[in-house]
Amino acid sequence: MKLKLNKEWVIGEEFANGGFGRVCLARDPKDKEYVAKFVPKAPGANRELLFVSLENVKNVVPIVDSGETETDWVLIMPKADKSLRDHLNESGTLDVTEATKVLLDILAALGELDGRVVHRDIKPENILFLNGKWCLADFGISMYAEATTAPDTQKFALSPPYAAPERWRSERATLAADIYAIGVIAYEMIKGSRPFAGPDIEDYRDQHLHQRPEKLDGAPTPFIDFVDEALYKAPEGRPHVSNILARLNSLNEPGTAIVIEALQQANSAEVERKSEEARVRSEAQSAMERRRRLQETAAQSFEKISVSLRDAIMQSAPTAELARGSDISWFIRLNQATLELPPLNHPIITDWDYSDPPDIEVVATAEIILKAAQPNYGKIGRSHSLWFCDAQEKGQFEWYELGFMASPLWQKTTAMEPFALDPGEEAALAIRPITAHIQLGWPFISLKGEALTEFIQRWGTWFAVTSQNGYQPPSQMPERDTQGTYRH
Repeated sequence: MKLKLNKEWVIGEEFANGGFGRVCLARDPKDKEYVAKFVPKAPGANRELLFVSLENVKNVVPIVDSGETETDWVLIMPKADKSLRDHLNESGTLDVTEATKVLLDILAALGELDGRVVHRDIKPENILFLNGKWCLADFGISMYAEATTAPDTQKFALSPPYAAPERWRSERATLAADIYAIGVIAYEMIKGSRPFAGPDIEDYRDQHLHQRPEKLDGAPTPFIDFVDEALYKAPEGRPHVSNILARLNSLNEPGTAIVIEALQQANSAEVERKSEEARVRSEAQSAMERRRRLQETAAQSFEKISVSLRDAIMQSAPTAELARGSDISWFIRLNQATLELPPLNHPIITDWDYSDPPDIEVVATAEIILKAAQPNYGKIGRSHSLWFCDAQEKGQFEWYELGFMASPLWQKTTAMEPFALDPGEEAALAIRPITAHIQLGWPFISLKGEALTEFIQRWGTWFAVTSQNGYQPPSQMPERDTQGTYRH
């Protein structure tokens, strides 16, 4: 097939699929071999992202011609001898001298590009041996892939084995992300395997964000320290290109530096300490992000509960007085009774303020409060807790209704029976399998489907009775069997 760009090219057979585009052999009018990369025209992605200006930058595979077809953008590049992936497949591992040569070539390119452009997808497949140098290829491909709105192309915007933690969090990529990928490649060249093995994309995400790789061996201490630092979870802690170049160059100049072994060991220990600190910070950040997503889910699902109960009451008793607090909190008065749903609360729960906390994670809490104008037998009403938690299956979150009571052994009465509690020491005592002064008085009941309908009917009926006859305390406590309704 002939293709007219700025020059006329003869396009040969496809010999690779680069994940984001086809790669074919190409020949110019003088029958010299090149490579043609066909990048699909994707909605939302600007062609300019592909054509990053890299003139006069050493160790970068140049684009010698470009253009388009009806369906693709076309990039013409020189045909390299092989990729680093090909080389690793042949060799298995590289010795430190050869690995250092690869790294020096690539870092020389990154050093000239610092502040201008970030590659964002450095991997052995994109490192090509051309004219006696290891060169970077495919600048702009990753940015183009990320910009597209097509789901089938977005998945190629990062390469899971080499993607830095900040890439998994969809944060802005900087040169530090490229340094991280260099660290992965350096590890792979010496060890013969990557620092993180996956194999699935979610495994890679967890490993890059939260785990530390097995310690690299088989290389000088300065080389190992550079790799450890390049793999720091926090981008701010990774070394700059100039720092790495200086350290790698020193490996090629034996005898020119005075080595103090004790200081080398101290430096390695400091690298180890900082690596663990960065891992812990990354884990905490992921936990916060997860909790924030769960809180958003809690608020969204709680709105259905709130609105359904409020509307059912107001439709059944249109003379009731409604005072809106927000879309999901309100206060309703009917005769001598009030029913209240206060705003959501998002408690920061770590240990429940208790030495043996329950294995239940509570993300958001609320309560529902029924009160009479006057007490009856010392009781003025009842309140139940509403917890968004994983009470029945670990990691499976939904809204649950529950209530608490004072133990008969405590010899203390409460004005509300049952009553609500937020997660804390007293709630922990009540739901632990021990005898305590606080007990569970109403079981964990999921507020989904038919259970939500029953919840609305029950609270509507309690509200109606209280509005006419005052509050009627339960005839027994606990009112329902609480056993087996939650995880211990």
